[in-house]
Amino acid sequence: EGLEADIYFANPYASWERGTNENTNGLIRQYFPKDTDFNKVSDEDIQFVMDRLNERPRATRNFKSPNEMFLGWRVDLLAN
Repeated sequence: EGLEADIYFANPYASWERGTNENTNGLIRQYFPKDTDFNKVSDEDIQFVMDRLNERPRATRNFKSPNEMFLGWRVDLLAN
């Protein structure tokens, strides 16, 4: 209510209603195959994948990364 945002609940087993979610799952699966035991995955490995995905340019966002869209600047500029 405070954000005045619309809420949408996808139907169970209707993956076509969750396009962004399904696409992101596919990107994550490139790093962690389907039967990965996450009890054996280090926090550093998870952080690495998060950073890679959040710095990946998206065509639907005029080739800006999620970090650029959310933070409003290039994260890699901080490293210099």
